[in-house]
Amino acid sequence: MARGGRQSPRGQSVGDAPGPTGCARDDDGGIGGNSHDLERRRDPGLARSRARGRLPRGLRLGCGPGNFTCALAEAGFNVTGLDSYAPLVGSAKGKRRARHLANLTFRQGDLTRGNTFRDGAFDQVVSIHALYAHPTPDRLLREAYRVLKPGGHAVFVNHTRRIGQWPTLREIARRDGLAAALQGLLWVLLDSIFEATRERVGPHYWDEATFSARLGQAGFAVLDMRRTFLGGASLLVWARKSVES
Repeated sequence: MARGGRQSPRGQSVGDAPGPTGCARDDDGGIGGNSHDLERRRDPGLARSRARGRLPRGLRLGCGPGNFTCALAEAGFNVTGLDSYAPLVGSAKGKRRARHLANLTFRQGDLTRGNTFRDGAFDQVVSIHALYAHPTPDRLLREAYRVLKPGGHAVFVNHTRRIGQWPTLREIARRDGLAAALQGLLWVLLDSIFEATRERVGPHYWDEATFSARLGQAGFAVLDMRRTFLGGASLLVWARKSVES
């Protein structure tokens, strides 16, 4: 779970209230409950980095208020969190200071606007529910590929559909009971606020075929893909940049 977040009925964390620019929610998107799932599925290069005394470098796109990004740093990554919404970045920096995380940096910005990082700067890139609300998601994927080292891995989570308030709550109640549905109400309300206030772009909802095609066009090889988050409303993808890139 992204530490500091609230729990949804299926164990995903639900971050602080979103900002109006998109890419702001800070849940874990169904990655599996905590940042150590990234460790369990990491490429061998991360272990070699630690053996050489270097923390693996991670980039968190659309970091929002920083809950999950802080958890990545606590799991042993040297992490940079990037978000275009200044108040959320300010909140994230406060959490970094409170947790005394020297291996964590937060920056305001958009990866698609300017050459923010050098080519191959990161061992892993993580983007959770940022693509669907980004003005140019295909360009964001290409930039994520560019800043990833050859052989590096990326985790992407994107919505497959709009999360309707009452259908979602009815599905949770049917599957997990009324108490779980009441817990899920908070997330659904936050999501509704986000959709009402965010910058009017997209939404870019992608099914399996579309997501795979977009990743392939950006250069990624898809290693694994599965439905996750509130009854399969999102896709979790594990992808890789070729060593020969």
